[in-house]
Amino acid sequence: MARAATTTDAFNAVAEPRRREILDLLADGERSVGDIVSNIPVSQPQVSKHLKVLKSVGLVQSRSDGRQRLYSLDPVALKPMHDWVSRFEEMWNARLDRLDDYLSDLQKEQR
Repeated sequence: MARAATTTDAFNAVAEPRRREILDLLADGERSVGDIVSNIPVSQPQVSKHLKVLKSVGLVQSRSDGRQRLYSLDPVALKPMHDWVSRFEEMWNARLDRLDDYLSDLQKEQR
């Protein structure tokens, strides 16, 4: 089965490591393209291309400020990913709790 185009699906869009780096930067607040370029080792055209993909899937928004274009995260678009990952977080927390209980029992037996 063919993989969905990264421009139509947020999950595929964030599968690309550079796009995740951009999202990490935008998590701290609004940034210009130049600011993003200065923080990751990617050329300006590549950053612009990644921002275009992230914008097309709704993960980032942009606005003009004079001659600059500023980008920010769209938290509403991140919610489906958060909800999906949260299921796994609950599973891992339960497993780690069981491991903690097991290790505590082992320590008690050794005393």
